[in-house]
Amino acid sequence: MIIWINGTFGSGKTTTAYELQKRVENSFVFDPERFGYVLMKNVPKEISKDDFQDYQIWRDTNYLLLKQVTEAYKGIIIVPMTLTNEKYFKEIIGRLREDGITVKHFTLSASKKTIAKRLRKRLEGENSWAYQQMDKRLSSLSKDTFQEHIHTDSLSIEEVVERIAKLSSMELLPDRRTKVRKVLDRFSIRLKEIGLLK
Repeated sequence: MIIWINGTFGSGKTTTAYELQKRVENSFVFDPERFGYVLMKNVPKEISKDDFQDYQIWRDTNYLLLKQVTEAYKGIIIVPMTLTNEKYFKEIIGRLREDGITVKHFTLSASKKTIAKRLRKRLEGENSWAYQQMDKRLSSLSKDTFQEHIHTDSLSIEEVVERIAKLSSMELLPDRRTKVRKVLDRFSIRLKEIGLLK
């Protein structure tokens, strides 16, 4: 089974994905952005696109990789990835479902004020690419295509993880980490998001 966690930049996808992984036995976080970054670095800037999702090869490769990994790995694949184009959604998630692969899709939504606050915590201000994309992405993700929506303004990360697990009929392992350990784990995820940690 694949758990796809969607949402605009700053919605908490990556943190939720790694927190979910810690509490689901035999689970793996698959990050489609990684291939996107490799792709962008290997295309001359004169012919490069603004968004790596606009490359057909990015969509095809992630579909094929997810299909292969899911068929070979006897566990849960967790995918934190913003996907707001309905055509691209069908080309990846739609094709996987047509292949008989169970894909549970969740969109983490929040108010513009909440998203802006989270982006600032990631050191991304009003001039950042993520902030500039916010309105458009929030509008696109509100469509029925991107159900199931989980409104996170008043939810903790733990509550979001529990909601996803319940809606996916997954049993969570107990979280025995101390508060300090949780803070450190989430801080390391934040460093990964801004590219300071691999």
